[in-house]
Amino acid sequence: MSPASKAAAGEAAPPNFGDLLAAAGRLTGVARRTPLLEDPFLNEQAGRRVLVKAECLQKTGSFKFRGAWNRLSALQGEARIRGVVAFSSGNHAQGVAYAAHLQEMPAVIVMPKDAPAAKIGATRRYGAEVVLYDRLTEDRAAIARRFAEERGMTLVPPFEDPFIIAGQGTVGLEIAEQAHEAGATQAEVLVNASGGGLASGIALALAERAPGLTVRTVEPAGFDDWARSLEAGAIRTNHAVGGSIQDALMSPSPGLLPFAIGRRAFGPGLAVGDEEALRAMAVAFARLKIVLEPGGAASLAAALFRREALQGEAVVVVASGGNVDPALFARALASGA
Repeated sequence: MSPASKAAAGEAAPPNFGDLLAAAGRLTGVARRTPLLEDPFLNEQAGRRVLVKAECLQKTGSFKFRGAWNRLSALQGEARIRGVVAFSSGNHAQGVAYAAHLQEMPAVIVMPKDAPAAKIGATRRYGAEVVLYDRLTEDRAAIARRFAEERGMTLVPPFEDPFIIAGQGTVGLEIAEQAHEAGATQAEVLVNASGGGLASGIALALAERAPGLTVRTVEPAGFDDWARSLEAGAIRTNHAVGGSIQDALMSPSPGLLPFAIGRRAFGPGLAVGDEEALRAMAVAFARLKIVLEPGGAASLAAALFRREALQGEAVVVVASGGNVDPALFARALASGA
């Protein structure tokens, strides 16, 4: 069984800080060091400093490229020839597809039929074979495993893999440096969470490099599995499988590896509604000149509209993705900044 398959089966150990440093080495000169942005209007509206880590400016439009590149870079020999298979609603799909393209590896991506057309189209343009499924009636992981078995491909899950988590954790290494430069040594770091690969990777980095920064997950209202799991001390599952425009954040439950990290490292989880995410998208465009998708704007929405749930004079917001269909972005802009 491959390391990725073991991770998906819950047999792999979470990464450590050394794994994050190794990932940073693999990503040097490949991934972008995204900026940490600040705007006086946002600070005034939020009642504290708001530092926005613009991962929407990362290659493929989200942080997912980091983990994908780190995972694929670690493959050797026959595994590289046979290629990879992944499942995703869009951002992991694009990250894996582009990383595979750059490394000249075949890629099959299993995506829901109702994923944003922009994400499906971009994944195909990166050269991947896209297989669509019905998220209400079909099991995406089972479909991906079938391709892995039939073609001998390596399964690259979106968060249940130590290489993926370590790659996403490089965001945290950058936040630690940039927040220190900005004079924010005590802050809560709001991270959009689906399976939790990004949040857990960031937490590992901050524990070593910026212990005054604490990760808090942000999810769509009605899909707050992380918030409920952290409160219960055990993994909880969402009953709904669709119904939010924050499509990037609708994993049914926290990942095993991310939860092993997060249950000790995260603060209480937060949740925001779709309309709040849309308003945050409009604010981000008006004040920071960046484009966010609904799931990428959830953390900013929490900073703006969950002020009473936050502590301290500063908050770091991870704007995790900007892959949004034009019609939905126009709807966000119409909601007003």
